[in-house]
Amino acid sequence: MSPRALSAAALTAAATLSLLLTACGGDEDGGTPQDDKIQGADKAKETPSPSAADEAASRPEIKLPDDLEVTFSPEETGDPAKDAVLRDNAERMKAVQSAIAGLDPKYEALNYYNADRALGETSEWVEQFKDEKLTVTGVVNYVDRQVRLKDDRTATLTFCADESKGYSKSLETGKVNVTPVTKDSYVIYNTELQKTDQGVWQTTSIVSERGAAQCQP
Repeated sequence: MSPRALSAAALTAAATLSLLLTACGGDEDGGTPQDDKIQGADKAKETPSPSAADEAASRPEIKLPDDLEVTFSPEETGDPAKDAVLRDNAERMKAVQSAIAGLDPKYEALNYYNADRALGETSEWVEQFKDEKLTVTGVVNYVDRQVRLKDDRTATLTFCADESKGYSKSLETGKVNVTPVTKDSYVIYNTELQKTDQGVWQTTSIVSERGAAQCQP
């Protein structure tokens, strides 16, 4: 969700996080420090590979607030391997919103779809909303999702976020912070993903740029 919707205190923290995101994947020692990881983040990698039915049954249920809608385009490409990446990216983005809304208090879904540096940075982003007692409302559209498979276990995914109709909302008062639409309402994400032994495409690295020209309407 957009830092434009946060208070001045959160904006400072968001700026710091933005620098971290920009640096993502830039050095060989880029793994998230152990103390910054949420407990259980590597749980999926520690268990034997289950059947497809077992794996599907083990996926965490993700709930979103009634007043929040998220959409994804395209949902499919026709390539089964790429479509699996798109599905798990969609679940990952919904997991972030669910955690912000407090509907994933133990970060189970957040842990499931994120790993390594992305896990630490994403949890930090969620904590900023919690500290400010804010949640998300409105509509957020994730568009122009493009997958490139490096091999059977690694992929990159770029996509744009249209946050022009997405806003923050006070958890204490319910007041919606409606902000004007600007170029910063649009964000491009460059992500890296790794496929676990259980067949889950976890996001491991994120680089974002707010106001990116290629995401403007």
